[in-house]
Amino acid sequence: MNNLQRLQLETKGINLEQNELMVYLAENGLEAHAEYNPQSMTDKKAIYATALSMLESVANNPNMMKSIKIDDMTVSEFHENLMKRIDQLTNKVRKMKTENNNSEIFILYI
Repeated sequence: MNNLQRLQLETKGINLEQNELMVYLAENGLEAHAEYNPQSMTDKKAIYATALSMLESVANNPNMMKSIKIDDMTVSEFHENLMKRIDQLTNKVRKMKTENNNSEIFILYI
């Protein structure tokens, strides 16, 4: 499975052009057709961050939300569920560790 396929697996139901997906992957440091490594926390975090970027783009585009929404769900319900998923992914990405163990937390003692 390559990174592009893994991203599509993570964002089932949201179908964007492959070129757009490749841009999102590149923005998060992933090569679209490179092999996905499920043991790599860095790759996992980048996939989740890419999915988060995609969902935020959908949330910022009402016309896209109208075209993606499921038949039995209103646009406002779809938006509400989308925002919940964005919050979940945001928390997941923030809590994930990577292999480089560089801390992104800065503590200042006064």
